[in-house]
Amino acid sequence: MFDWTEIGVSAGRGGDGAISFRHEKYVPFGGPDGGDGGDGGDVIIEANSSVTSLRLFKQKRFFKAEDGKSGQGRKKHGRKGKALIIRVPVGTVVLPKTQVVGDDLIADLAGPGQQVVVARGGKGGLGNVHFSSATNQTPQIAQKGEAGEEASLILELKLIADIGIIGYPNVGKSTLLAAISAARPRIASYPFTTLEPVLGVAEVGGRSIVLAEIPGLIDGAHLGKGLGHDFLRHVTRTKALVQLIDGSSASPVEDMIRVNTELGLFDSALSSKPQLVAVSKLDLPQVRARLSETKEAFTGVGLSPIFISAVTGEGIPELLAAALETLGRATAERAAGDRVRQKVFHPQPRERGVRVERDGDTFVVAAPELARIVARVDMSRPAVYSQVRRELDRLGVCRALKRAGAKPGDKVRCGRLEWEWY
Repeated sequence: MFDWTEIGVSAGRGGDGAISFRHEKYVPFGGPDGGDGGDGGDVIIEANSSVTSLRLFKQKRFFKAEDGKSGQGRKKHGRKGKALIIRVPVGTVVLPKTQVVGDDLIADLAGPGQQVVVARGGKGGLGNVHFSSATNQTPQIAQKGEAGEEASLILELKLIADIGIIGYPNVGKSTLLAAISAARPRIASYPFTTLEPVLGVAEVGGRSIVLAEIPGLIDGAHLGKGLGHDFLRHVTRTKALVQLIDGSSASPVEDMIRVNTELGLFDSALSSKPQLVAVSKLDLPQVRARLSETKEAFTGVGLSPIFISAVTGEGIPELLAAALETLGRATAERAAGDRVRQKVFHPQPRERGVRVERDGDTFVVAAPELARIVARVDMSRPAVYSQVRRELDRLGVCRALKRAGAKPGDKVRCGRLEWEWY
């Protein structure tokens, strides 16, 4: 199963605002009519039931939304860029590549149709019609479109199941799943027959229960041994667990303790999940001969396991009935408020203020709105410089430069443009 991948996304850039003036016949002094640029498209990740794995992302790893179109004359606004919708399987968790402790979850897409915007498109630039005033009736400035957001993301698929079947390799998990559902996992007499989680649906008391067989865990699985991380991530979303213990093992109780230790070391929340213990292979003579001894060993640690045989069906009805009861309790606890806190992704707002820093003998102005204007104009033209100077006053750049100690003759830089302050 291809259930983990890393992708890059880039939202669309906003279109540039137009610098245009009316030139129709019989319309003297028509004035500015430059339209605004369209906003860039967002990048959206959506959970879709028709997608079953992340294999589609094995080849394509970068996705970009459409850019907004530039504005035109006659106040024609540019078209908005189309949003890019990336469809992923239901159960996909979206994480930032660079994770910050306590805020490392962007979205948990656990239901069909759920969406999250992972990169917002840049705003379109304003046309020169917005810079017209009583003292500036021929504005020759406009804004450049804003760049779209970019992000590096991790997509991680976690199966959605009611109950997870866990245990050491070759304890009979595949045989049990095949006996209680229509699933047909690969079954053989050697360990690690199942190399990826398998889902099955069992009908119990008129209700359908989704079960997931989690491939065999080994000691050190929490460290990634035996593809432990690939398997254990699927356990985290289940509501309850059924741990299958090999009845022919030398110490079934020790096996149970070691598996639970691996679960707790991987994620402490797994230790608190409701869990049933079932001892398998009751059809084997050596297991039945040790039945009373095994019961006594589990009683010593305060447990009453269910003894089953997936081959003969013995104990299976009791196991399913207990699983249904355990699942009902787990669901009721969640409904009562014992629910995992959902983290919400709040994109940081783009910086709008004015900041002035000194770089040697140059004053560097960080003002996004101003940078989008000077990127489109020729500051060597006196008329244009005069109009930009008005914007410097309006945005508070002049005050910020004076507070920073700028004097006539000093160099000022904003974006790629550098000029002499006076």
